Amino acid sequence: MRRDFDTSLGGAPRVELLDGGIAVLELAPMLFPLEWAAEPLGAALTLASRAQALIVDLRANRGGDPDSVAFVCSYLLDERTHLNTMHWRGGERTEQSWSLPHVPGARFGGSKPLYVLTSESSFSAAEELAYDLQQLGRAVLVGERTRGGAHPCKGWTVHPHLEVTVPFGRAVNPVSGANWEGVGVQPDVPCAAAESLDRAHALALARLAG
Repeated sequence: MRRDFDTSLGGAPRVELLDGGIAVLELAPMLFPLEWAAEPLGAALTLASRAQALIVDLRANRGGDPDSVAFVCSYLLDERTHLNTMHWRGGERTEQSWSLPHVPGARFGGSKPLYVLTSESSFSAAEELAYDLQQLGRAVLVGERTRGGAHPCKGWTVHPHLEVTVPFGRAVNPVSGANWEGVGVQPDVPCAAAESLDRAHALALARLAG
């Protein structure tokens, strides 16, 4: 994981300005632990904050840290917002996730056009980021249905050649009352992942022109 972190600029390998003042921010290959990733994520999001519209690319993101999800969302919203609640096995403990009231650097904010690119490889925490923003009505999702991993799991070795993986928690979105387990996150604008950047760019240009 540390090697992936070091070779991906801390999980933000691409920040680019496209025609029309539209920025692309790729978050890959995962959302690394926040104690590692806060500085590079904050720097990338601050750089993109001046764009007229933003495209967040999660097509190659395989998951990661829920705290990093909340950190990224904090730059894309205007105020502290309830994002998700984890219900842990046993039913006695829940854990809410909220965006932060303050961030280091500048926010992109909650009003400018925002698009999120997804693929069938987007998984876990990447799916939460896409789903949270979609359910809040903050982002338009463009691309493919994601893999469908909402519940944290643990593995137990029951035989030298067999491991049983069992969920021990359940994510519940405060808007939908549900999650994306087994069904994936459904894009608002379905298309092949390879075409999603061009599609999102065109949508952003049209919205800004309108």
